[in-house]
Amino acid sequence: MINDLWYKNAIVYCLSVGSFQDSNGDGVGDFQGLGRRLAYLQGLGVTALWLMPFQTSPGKDGGYDISDYYNVDPRYGTLGDFVEFTHTARQRGMRVMIDLVVNHTSDRHPWFREACRDPSSKYRDWYVWSKTRPDHADEGMVFPGVQKSTWTYEKTAKAWYFHRFYHFQPDLNTSNPYVQAEILKIMGFWTQLGVSGFRMDAVPFVISTKGADVRRPKEQFDMLRSFRELLQWRQGDAVILAEANVLPRDDMEYFGSDGDRLQMMFNFQVNQHLFHALASADVRSLAGALRKTRARPTTAQWAQFLRNHDELDLGRLSPTQRERVFAAFGPDKDMQLYDRGIRRRLAPMLRNDRRRIELAYSLLFSLPGTPVLRYGDEIGMGDDLSLPERECARTPMQWSTEPFGGFTRLRRGGRTVISKGPFGYPHVNVAQQRRDPGSLLNWMERLIRMRKEIPEVSWGDFEVLPLDDNAVLMMRYTWRGNAVLFLHNLSDAPVEASFAGPDQLTNVLSDDHSTPGEHGRHQIMLEPYGYRWFREGGLGYILDRVEIDGI
Repeated sequence: MINDLWYKNAIVYCLSVGSFQDSNGDGVGDFQGLGRRLAYLQGLGVTALWLMPFQTSPGKDGGYDISDYYNVDPRYGTLGDFVEFTHTARQRGMRVMIDLVVNHTSDRHPWFREACRDPSSKYRDWYVWSKTRPDHADEGMVFPGVQKSTWTYEKTAKAWYFHRFYHFQPDLNTSNPYVQAEILKIMGFWTQLGVSGFRMDAVPFVISTKGADVRRPKEQFDMLRSFRELLQWRQGDAVILAEANVLPRDDMEYFGSDGDRLQMMFNFQVNQHLFHALASADVRSLAGALRKTRARPTTAQWAQFLRNHDELDLGRLSPTQRERVFAAFGPDKDMQLYDRGIRRRLAPMLRNDRRRIELAYSLLFSLPGTPVLRYGDEIGMGDDLSLPERECARTPMQWSTEPFGGFTRLRRGGRTVISKGPFGYPHVNVAQQRRDPGSLLNWMERLIRMRKEIPEVSWGDFEVLPLDDNAVLMMRYTWRGNAVLFLHNLSDAPVEASFAGPDQLTNVLSDDHSTPGEHGRHQIMLEPYGYRWFREGGLGYILDRVEIDGI
């Protein structure tokens, strides 16, 4: 079962092909360049690569406006390059997951062009139309403040079309059985080329009913089961990782009560409350989010993350909580986005404070589920706020002190590399951190290696244990007779955590072990932003248990 459910103890690394490594000097990353960096990712400890969209696209929305689902954008290479990449990744023990963007297409997609040109075309019903502008056209925008409407008039079609996102991304009519069949065909195509899973974009919108008369969309959850069945038929261990920012009461609808729908979902509830906890040095709301999202089928898994390629969405927090996070991590208006989120990378948000960065990632790797890293976060990359919207956190990977950070040989044009300030590539790059034993990169590699040796976090059950100080989060996991304990101090002051526990706590990250004091309680002194990873029992006992369980 462990081999079939590989995603339960995976380390997922998200990257954009176009921003990772340029092999031919045109200023754009490509699959050949990415292939040359697989050894680096393997050394870091990555077991699964999640690729942002790389299919043919006009590129108006970072590739999320797809105009051909069955090809690679020429800027990134060919289908042959992609297959060579997936083969090499598999040889190095890494699986490949890709974005599945099927809520909408580009307005340049042949399907949409044909739908506009010919009202009798079969593709007409592949999109959502209205003869008149719906009354609620100015509601439900995904990008408020930038997006003006969810309906746009198309002159050739002489009708209004629906788009939940930008106007150049018309929504597919996913209730149409022919559209659903095409989605299955797309999934089958890429699994045949070596893909082990899909990060499905905007899942609640994909499965919702759409139309001019639809005021309260209804989710068609059976659609998720059909996606799951196709993958199990084509490739038994392929998975769907869903982007679904939903309330905890709806989680089981997406997973399926019998675990027969989605295998994985991003835990947006925990993510948002984690940042509130970091901003307030109060773990209570985070503990509440952990408890609310605790239930899930045995085969299902949460994907835990800190930052991703979009804004840090704070829409599920209360207004007071959201303002607290804004004040701490994005106080300026140009750091905020869509009236709900922050568009910065993690290191600048935490003021490049190594203690806080380590604390944040220690939290991430100790949360119940599978950790997801964003490219460049392992070296503490920054952002470029002069770039529009979410592009500020999508700058090229910084490999060295060479021109353009070693990303490309191009002398002008191409993608903007951060070159100035404390986060510029002369100061933040892979090459320098590789040679520094105390660097963030080497610290992250050690943390990942240890996380792989603690399957309790992915497979076991957890509880949040009470402490007198609300600045400290204490979590305990149990699985197969083993137990691990995590402590995190979110405040800028030292804290002593006192609690009853086993006769021995073995620190797996250092020699700072613990035994109970004279009153039978452990007294753990946590420095500001301090963290501890403990196994219950002595080291010899732990090694025996690991060998017995075959972990």
